[in-house]
Amino acid sequence: MKTVSIEEAISSLISGGVGVLPADTVYGVMASAANPLAVKRLYALKKRDHKPGTVVAASIEQLVQLGVPEAPLRRVEGWWPGSLSVEVMLGTDLGYLHQETGRQAFRVVADERLRNVLEQTGPLVTSSANHPGKPGSVNVAEAYDYFGELVDFYIDGGDMSDRAPSTIIRFDGTGQIEVIRQGAVNIRELL
Repeated sequence: MKTVSIEEAISSLISGGVGVLPADTVYGVMASAANPLAVKRLYALKKRDHKPGTVVAASIEQLVQLGVPEAPLRRVEGWWPGSLSVEVMLGTDLGYLHQETGRQAFRVVADERLRNVLEQTGPLVTSSANHPGKPGSVNVAEAYDYFGELVDFYIDGGDMSDRAPSTIIRFDGTGQIEVIRQGAVNIRELL
């Protein structure tokens, strides 16, 4: 298993690499959201077709620079940073990210370690470190069992079995919140 330093991981991600890192929720396979080839490779590794991952960032400004409309992000900024993802409708400019589905989830993370990485790499697309229908990885050894040498690097962040995946929401046509996946954040408590 090729475990690397944070600096080496950042360099790899900036250069188009794909690796496994501890996210703010569980271990994730990550690649630069601004690099269509890296994103395509990540989705191929995950065997994801028309099921986009989540784009994580250090700030709303990073997402706006990527090309994400600002208005829907501002609707949840009071709940960020945190383990809450919001699904936003997007056009074809970012079709490589959302796999031509027209929708993509975004999150501004609270985890300081990951925020420091994102401040240097820019937004990253992430998907849990597992294969479809299998449990997510709660340690780097489990992630390695899924991906072996198919990824460029691993960062060992210890055991993450006490963490839940992010909650994913979207706003329906009337502006009401729809919970797509209940996870770490209880929307009813926020409201």
